[in-house]
Amino acid sequence: MTTTVVFASNNSGKILELQPLQKQFNINIVPQAVLGVNNTPETGMTFIENALIKARHACQITGLPSIADDSGLQVGALNGAPGIYSARYAGDNATSQNNIKKLLNELINVPPEKRQARFYCVLIYMANATDATPLICEGIWDGLILQEPKGNNGFGYDSIFWDPIKNISAAELARETKNKYSHRGYALKLLIDKLQNILPRV
Repeated sequence: MTTTVVFASNNSGKILELQPLQKQFNINIVPQAVLGVNNTPETGMTFIENALIKARHACQITGLPSIADDSGLQVGALNGAPGIYSARYAGDNATSQNNIKKLLNELINVPPEKRQARFYCVLIYMANATDATPLICEGIWDGLILQEPKGNNGFGYDSIFWDPIKNISAAELARETKNKYSHRGYALKLLIDKLQNILPRV
C-alpha cells in the first residue's frame, strides 16, 4: 500500500531532488498546494525552527505525514546573510534573479578569495502534527560566490555558487550529480537511512 506524504512546499526544483525517496520507499510525495495547504508564516529564527513550523502545519491541515525543507545560502563576508531569508532576500515577492542581483551588489567590493559561502539544508519528517520526535537531517555544501552567474541548471542561487573541488558552478552540474553532492543531497541520504524502519519499502 502506498503512503501519501505531503511535502510542505511547492518548489518544483526541491520536489525533483526528493525523487530518491520515492524510489526507495512505497510513498507518493505530494506538493502541499495539491492538498489545499497554504503557506504558513516562517517565524522561526533558525532553519530547523522554520522547517518544524512548515512540517507541523502540513500535518495539521492534511492529517498526513509530512516532509519539510528549509534551506538557504550563508555568506561569510555578510555575517551569514542571506541565511533564513534567502528566498526573500530582495523582498517578499523577489525572484531568484532579484535575490542574486542584490547579493552580488552586496559583495561588489569583496575579492574572490574572501567570498566563502555555504549552502545549508535541513529536512524534517513528521509523522503527525503531535509528533514529539520528528526526524531532523542536516546537510552542508561549502563553496564560493562568483562575481557573475554561470550555468543554466538548478534554481535559486545555484548560478553564482562555485564548488572549488569540482571546479564548477552548482548551475553547471547535471541534476543527478547535484543530487549526490549538494547540501540537500546529503540531508536526503541521512533521511533515507532514518526512514528505513518507518516507511514501507518498494
